[in-house]
Amino acid sequence: MSAIPSLNLYDFTRGDATRRASFVRSLGHAYEDVGFVAVSGHTLSDALSDALYAEVRRFFALETRVKLQYEVVGLAGQRGYTSFGREHAKGRTAGDLKEFFQFGQEPDPSDPVFGEYPQNVRVPILPDFHRLAMEAYRALESSGRSILQAIALFLSLPEGYFDAHIEAGNSILRAIHYGPITEEPRDAVRAAEHEDINLITLLMGASADGLEVLSREGDWVPVTALPNQVVVNVGDMLQRLTNNQLKSTTHRVVNPQRELWGTSRFSIPFFLHPRSAMPLDCLPECIDEAHPLAYPPITAGDYLDERLREIGLKA
Repeated sequence: MSAIPSLNLYDFTRGDATRRASFVRSLGHAYEDVGFVAVSGHTLSDALSDALYAEVRRFFALETRVKLQYEVVGLAGQRGYTSFGREHAKGRTAGDLKEFFQFGQEPDPSDPVFGEYPQNVRVPILPDFHRLAMEAYRALESSGRSILQAIALFLSLPEGYFDAHIEAGNSILRAIHYGPITEEPRDAVRAAEHEDINLITLLMGASADGLEVLSREGDWVPVTALPNQVVVNVGDMLQRLTNNQLKSTTHRVVNPQRELWGTSRFSIPFFLHPRSAMPLDCLPECIDEAHPLAYPPITAGDYLDERLREIGLKA
């Protein structure tokens, strides 16, 4: 794997039957093989991305005592600020060299899930932070819906199979700051090797290199995207749902070379989650004699709770 595949979402959302079918095949085969694709033709504008990244830099430039005002105990990092080193990869004890701020779903008050989700944390001294984040949230949610529709068709499911499950789903937009490295990091890296928890992740660029994907041959391959692309990868929920047909590929964010230790890295992934009640039971379409059932039944909400405990965000 020398590079992740590049696709244009317009081929699916605006193309004729031939272009749509080609996109579905290419996307599905990429997710069976690599688990990552770079996608153009999405609904996130460059202007919105640039504006949000500017606000993210302003937030993380605040003094620590100020940022800590927005860290809410008891929310397992699911809203607001999470300080450096609190999260670690599954199976590791060293905290990742990052701090982050998370925005979540804001459902209509009439929706039954309204009381299920905690409210977002506002930062009054940065009035545009929340507005821009939620605009990006909706844009990435829209593109994610289209990608899941293509995945559904690849799996011989109805195109709208995921639509009801992700409507007002428990998705998260995470603004991450990987800070300057001030001392020998020992076992800690900016983000240790891991797989994402959710259905799919849409990464709206990053301010520096560092993201690497583990190939089937066991090699770490750097991932970069063109300015007009978002990187979209399969998460563990989708791998589980498809009985391992689609790959939740291991990835990491490595520390820069020593001469660049004094620099920061910023990244904004959108973790697309379904509603908590969605069953993650393996699809019958993905089970056969050569691919026996790999996982017991579980809901998305129970699976998320299990994984948040494993990465140190929930007791």
